[in-house]
Formats: sequence, structure tokens, C-alpha cells
Amino acid sequence: MSAAPATPPAGGAHSSDAAGWRGHGRVCGAPSSQARRPVLTDTHCHLTRAESDEPVEDVVARAHAQGVTSMITVGVDLASSVEAVQIASAHAGVHAAVGIHPHNAIEASDGVLERLARLATAPEAVAIGETGLDYFHDHSPRMRQEESLRAHLRLAKELDHAVILHNRQAHDDLVRVLLDETAPPRTVLHCFSGGVDLVQVCAEHGWFMSFAGNVTFPNADQLRDAAAQVPLELLLAETDSPYLSPHPHRGKPNEPAGVRLVVEQLARLHGVEPAEMARITSDNAQRAFGWPQPAAWG
Repeated sequence: MSAAPATPPAGGAHSSDAAGWRGHGRVCGAPSSQARRPVLTDTHCHLTRAESDEPVEDVVARAHAQGVTSMITVGVDLASSVEAVQIASAHAGVHAAVGIHPHNAIEASDGVLERLARLATAPEAVAIGETGLDYFHDHSPRMRQEESLRAHLRLAKELDHAVILHNRQAHDDLVRVLLDETAPPRTVLHCFSGGVDLVQVCAEHGWFMSFAGNVTFPNADQLRDAAAQVPLELLLAETDSPYLSPHPHRGKPNEPAGVRLVVEQLARLHGVEPAEMARITSDNAQRAFGWPQPAAWG
């Protein structure tokens, strides 16, 4: 979760021209008997009622129509984590992450964390989070944010789950806690906001870096410089929808279908075809979160 929502695009608003999606015998565009769409994955979205007014089934259907076969709906408190698991259980290709956002860290009592731990054993739950540190808003005291983060890291290791991390203007302290706690093997920095120095730290420790729609913003040159330096095997794509609508759809609510535009930007930065970047980021998501790899949508 990052910025305030802006307004959902129409179903085709995130579609891209088929040209540029050719590669590896697959093309993302109009269905064809000789072309199959690449598998796209949105590793971070918010489909719960508190954060999206759109009917979930419509959002998921539009995502599937764009080739997004897997997405993770992420909890930010206990109630939204429960709802995330319910949504994932009802919709093919949707998985859940359960956690307490740093904004809500003051709510992370022992009782809440115990209920979260039980919820995390649901088969639909593939990750713990989002947790982390947010020094921009400071909605919860920093000490409580760190305590909650440490509890989430320990739970992720106990359950052998991935952990999804929110990091806003807290790079040094986040790295300090991750090293102090020995971060889980599958650690994901969502909506990556650091520079090349943080990329190097993450790469050294094998932490995944996930990029959202802000990597497409015209003024995001430093973020693009960082994204270009991420090792391909640690690169993920997300929307953080309904927030951070990618260019040129800023000012409208975002949704998982928009991950196509993120993948296109990452492809340009790494000098590969969009279809290849779709494969890379989806394969990485499967390794990070451990779900079965889906076949390409035909």
C-alpha cells in the first residue's frame, strides 16, 4: 500500500498492442490460433472491500483477460487479512498474504499476532505481510513498527513462508532488522523505492525486489536506474493496486491488469522483449511464493 487511490480504468485501458509482446512462441494481444499470451503475475494488490470499490470478480476477470494468471491480494490488518484469504479461496489464480501494515503496527498485539499466525496456515496464504517500516507517515510509533516487523519475520521463518516488506524512507533500519533477525530465505521488498546502493544490498543477500507502477512515472529516473541494476533472477512486478496507476493512467484507480505496463517498462530497462520479461518475473514469483506454475493462457 502506498498512495491514495485514484479511478479504475475501463477493462481495456491497460491493454497493449500485440507488437512488442512477441517472443518464445507467445504473443500478448488478440487471441490467435498460433499465439499464446505470456503468463503475467501481479505479486502485490489489494482487492479487499476497504481498499477497492470494484467487484472482485470483475477485477479478476479483467486481469485474466490480460494474461495475469496469478496475483496476491495483501492484507494490511487482521480484518483485511481474513478477507484476503476468503477472496483467494473463491477466485482461481488469486493468492493471499496476511499481515499488519506498519501504519497499523500499534494494533499488533500478542492476541492479534496469534490469530494472524493461525490464519497464515490456510492453504491460500503464500506470504506474511505486508509488514515493514514507514518513516514517511509514522502512523504508528517506530518502536512498535520494528516490534511488529520482527514478529512477522519470525512467523515467516516458522511457517516457511515468504515475507512481503513495506519500506518507506527507512532503508537503513529495515536492512538492520533483516540482518539482525536473519531474514527469511524468500524476502520480498515490495514497491521498491531505494537506489542502486539498496539494490546491491538486496542482491548480496538474495532478497527479491518488486517494482510497481511508479517505475513508469516520467519523474522516476532514479527508480528506473535502480530497477535496471536488479539481477533478473531477483526481479518481480506488481501493481500495488488500487494505488500507483502506471503512466499514462495516473489519476485513475489501478488494478492487476495494469501489471502489463510495469512489465513493459522493466523489459525496456533490461533490454529484453516484454514477453521474456513476463516469463522472468512470473518464474521468479513462483520461486518466491511457491505456487504451481500455471500454463500460458491461450
